[in-house]
Formats: sequence, C-alpha cells, structure tokens
Amino acid sequence: MTTRTAPATTATSTATPALASRALSYEWIKFRSVRSTVWTTAATAALPVLGAVFVAATGSLQPDDTVLGGSLTLSVVAQMLAAVVGALVVTGEYSSGTIRTTFTAVPRRGTVLAAKAALVAAVMYVLALLSCSAAYVVGSAMLPDGRYAQGDPLPALFGIAASFAVAAVLGLAVGTLVRHSAGAVTTVIGVLLLPSLFGPLFGDAERWIAGLSPTAALEKLTQTSDATADTVGSLGPWPSLLLVAACTTALTLAALLLLRRRDA
Repeated sequence: MTTRTAPATTATSTATPALASRALSYEWIKFRSVRSTVWTTAATAALPVLGAVFVAATGSLQPDDTVLGGSLTLSVVAQMLAAVVGALVVTGEYSSGTIRTTFTAVPRRGTVLAAKAALVAAVMYVLALLSCSAAYVVGSAMLPDGRYAQGDPLPALFGIAASFAVAAVLGLAVGTLVRHSAGAVTTVIGVLLLPSLFGPLFGDAERWIAGLSPTAALEKLTQTSDATADTVGSLGPWPSLLLVAACTTALTLAALLLLRRRDA
C-alpha cells in the first residue's frame, strides 16, 4: 500500500502546473479565435494613437496641457474597451455554450478563471504599453516644441499599462458574475465611471470613493509628466492604482466563489 501511495502523490503535485499550462493554452486559442474579442482588442490598441494624431493635427490642447496627457486623450475610451474585452472573454463562452467544454477540459474552476485573468491582464498590459508609448511618440513629434510640458512620462506609461490590465481583469470579474454580454458590458462601464461621478457626494471620503476606478487612476497617471498636487488629485495616481487593483482582486475572488457555488 505504501509503494502505491507515493506515485499517486507525485502525480497530483505535478498535475496542477500541467493543468494551468493547458488552461492558458486553451484560453489563448479562444482569445484569438473569437472575432468580437479580436476586433475590440484591435480598437483598444488603435484608439490612443488615433487620439494623439487628432489632437496634434487639430491643435486642440490647452496651453497648460502636457504632451503625455494630450497624446492620450482617447486613453479612457481605450481603457473601457479593455474592460469590455475582459467581459467578453467569459460571457462569450456562456452565450455560446462552450463554457461546458472548457470546464470539461479543465475541471478546476479556479484554474480556468486564473488563466483567463492572467491572459487578459498580460495582453492588455503589453498592448497598452506599446500603444500608449506610440501615442506619446506621435504627440511629441507632431506638437510644437517647447509649448507643452514634456516631463518624464516613462513611469507613468508603465502605470497606465497596469491600469489597462486592471480594467481588463475587472471586466472579467464582472462578466463572471453577470454571464450576459450586454449586461456585463453595461455594468463594467458603469463601474468604471460611477466612482468619479459620485465621489464628490461623499464629502471627506471623496478622494477614496473617486479613486476606486481604473479610469480615475488613468486620468491621474496621464498628468504625472508634470506632477503637482493640483494635477494628480488628492489621493495621487499610484495609491489610486493600488487601491483599484486591490478592489479588483477582491471582486475576482468573489466571482470565483460564486462560480464554484453556481456550478457545484
């Protein structure tokens, strides 16, 4: 009996990494095979660059704007699309019924959700970093020299990319809870916008409430190329981003618990 138990334990310990790798492989194949996900991802990448070209060509920036902030004038819309991508990754499977096949191939719900979260976070981080950096380069090349603050945008660009990744995982968590594409898209956009809209109604807690959105963190990060207390807000861009990431992680764990209970 002892000699048979040891191999079984070893097999179990090695099964989890193999299962996670298989789940990631499946999710990547599905991600690039669904048209709605692919086109929404492409739009997410294109919007920051198109916004930089439009702002520079029309000269619509104010004298106190920064090159980074002006170049990323459409970054908020692009971030919303990143959240939509996260929602579609899971709701598309529920609407088509392929979620049953996914759970058959990878029986562990937590592994499936973790693979989806890791995939959308990684894709959106890399995509946003490249796209927003390209937008900044375009803005720097097209805007008049010396008229707008240049600053040091590199740290902010890494934070902006992280805010896109957080938004995508937030969309995934909402999609897991709602399971309906239209409902999930509407809900996640509301989640992104409502803290900023209703934060001022909460008095002394405004800076915490208003900072509970990836959109708020993104808007503050785009202003850090000439960061001052007035431009980045009372909470600050990095604390706001960390607060949003923590809340998104908690929501994702709640979605996992509900997923296990529903499908038990």
